[in-house]
Amino acid sequence: MTGEAWSWDETLFAGTAAHYTRGRLPYAPGLAEALADALELDGRGPDARGRLLDVGCGPGTLALGLAHLFGEVVGVDPDAGMIAEARRAGAAEPKATWVRARAEELPSGLGTFTLAVFGQSFHWMDRELVAATVRRLLRPGGALAHISDLKGEPRPTEGLPHPPVPYDAIGELVRRYLGPVRRAGRGTLPHGTPGDEAAVLARAGFTGPQRIVVPGGQPLERSADEAVAGVLSLSFSAPHLFAERLPAFEADLRRLLARTSPSGLFSERQPSSEVFIWRTAEQR
Repeated sequence: MTGEAWSWDETLFAGTAAHYTRGRLPYAPGLAEALADALELDGRGPDARGRLLDVGCGPGTLALGLAHLFGEVVGVDPDAGMIAEARRAGAAEPKATWVRARAEELPSGLGTFTLAVFGQSFHWMDRELVAATVRRLLRPGGALAHISDLKGEPRPTEGLPHPPVPYDAIGELVRRYLGPVRRAGRGTLPHGTPGDEAAVLARAGFTGPQRIVVPGGQPLERSADEAVAGVLSLSFSAPHLFAERLPAFEADLRRLLARTSPSGLFSERQPSSEVFIWRTAEQR
């Protein structure tokens, strides 16, 4: 983020947790297997004693999806709603612990970890501080994995049974309500979120990265309710940003979706997942 400074505040994802699991597209099938292969994890023997730290865990999507590879998983997120959703989703997973805290203020006593994962969350943090902190929490030979949808990937919808979600028109509607500059909590991000994470992680003492792309492309069916949830799960269109205009925005959004697909069903393709693995030391 160049230019105007932006400071994190607790409203960044306020009200989004209830919409997140239903609205966000899943990570590509095979993500856990790809990480297991790259890091030689199988959930048995010595690996079963490994520990996973999910930083900015949201409703626990990654932590729960990878739990079978570890003896213990710890999810950390500053948003109370996200932690509540993670506890609900992980109620049947005895290996999972959920901690409400900012990544910059990771509590003492968490222990050391085999792997730390960031699921599209690192850019919201004081990256220099968090990278250094997480580096100290990783055991010798441990790793950090940054996981996101593959940006810029073509996801054609030709031949699918329903119209695509009208993302461009939805973006225009959000800007009509909230203005042309991207909102983020109580502030704005006129230049978007920061990049150059490689330099940040290298300065913190990580080596790499190893890049893995887990292919997507599978056809997905989405309902209008899921499309609405997707919009309300995003930081720049979080429910609180609309204040008293939220009912009007949602009504306009549903009208837009109904015009696009009278059946209320939409088609799109599963995004691929991109993984960058950074290690604490050179490994074979």
